[in-house]
Amino acid sequence: MSRPLKIMLVAAEASGDALGGGLARALKARLGDDVTFVGVGGLRMAEEGVASPFDITDLSVLGWLEGLKAYGVVKRRVADTAALAAAERPDAVVLIDSWGFTIRVAKAIRAVLPDTPLIKYVGPQVWASRPGRAKTLAASVDHLLALYAFDAPWFEREGLETTVVGSQALHVDMSGADPAAFRSSRGIAPAAPLILVLPGSRRSEIRLMTPIYEAAVARLKKAHSGLEVAVVAAGAVADLVTAEVASWPFRAHLVPEAEKYSAMKAATVAVATSGTVSTELALAGAPMVIAYRFQPLSYAIMKPFFTGKYATLFNHAADTEIAKELIQNDATPEKVAAIVAGLLADPERRAEQAARQTAALDLMGRGGRDPSEIAADAVLRVVAARRG
Repeated sequence: MSRPLKIMLVAAEASGDALGGGLARALKARLGDDVTFVGVGGLRMAEEGVASPFDITDLSVLGWLEGLKAYGVVKRRVADTAALAAAERPDAVVLIDSWGFTIRVAKAIRAVLPDTPLIKYVGPQVWASRPGRAKTLAASVDHLLALYAFDAPWFEREGLETTVVGSQALHVDMSGADPAAFRSSRGIAPAAPLILVLPGSRRSEIRLMTPIYEAAVARLKKAHSGLEVAVVAAGAVADLVTAEVASWPFRAHLVPEAEKYSAMKAATVAVATSGTVSTELALAGAPMVIAYRFQPLSYAIMKPFFTGKYATLFNHAADTEIAKELIQNDATPEKVAAIVAGLLADPERRAEQAARQTAALDLMGRGGRDPSEIAADAVLRVVAARRG
């Protein structure tokens, strides 16, 4: 009997860890005991049998300056990951998201295992910045699992075989969400205006964005005495969010990960740090404002490389600014508060924005097969082709 297929999965932050866990689960559903896993990841992947040799928390960085500060750690972890691959000799390696880390890992593994197929799961957003990364990726891996149809042409033009799998964020199950119970358990009246703040999933985002949201909400509460506030404390940054919000001079309800979707459906308006969460909010029907800040030096270095019109995926898919984006110097308490106030004051405007957000999700591929299943099929095709 031939040995089980061995797949190496590599993720460097929470979103990639979730994708890796889903892919491992889908592969096990197909192959059962005929597949084993090695790799690098977090809790979701660990639940599926991927024992990571180190904690990935320190690898979750964004921005040039932050990347430089973390360079020593990243370099060591790249070497550790390549050494694991050399020792385990997997049948394929799947490198998930986290461009800066995984492109280095791809090159390091290629050097020690030149015949092992390398698969990238989530390509860099070359439509938004640095389109030259498409050529770099095509020279470094054998196959790309892209999230959206609008991603594929950028990489296929460079000769990289690409499978569009769809975004897991479009398949979030919100059937268990209970907005009424969420409000009731916190003493929030059914008709009370509720702002939901989603400050981010990276520690650098929390430090940069929570002071802006605190000041914006303080302005709004002066104008709306009955305004309720809830803040999502997500995963690995829950402790930092909790500490930040504890010092706010007004009451804010902390929302654990398990109640996130109920809070989204309960919200009158959401204020979110740019990221995948914007897609989840759109699925929940929550009109939103998107904000983002980088460290000033990082932004100055990175700004010339931004070529896309929008940072939010459904805005990009619709090619129009459905949800207002406040980036860097525009991400001020005054501007956040002004846009939120306009939405709070106008139920028709909120309903119209929510409907347009929902329509844009259809342009992103909502309603297709589960992305993890499509990704699993593609991985097995790549392995079979290499063995053949």
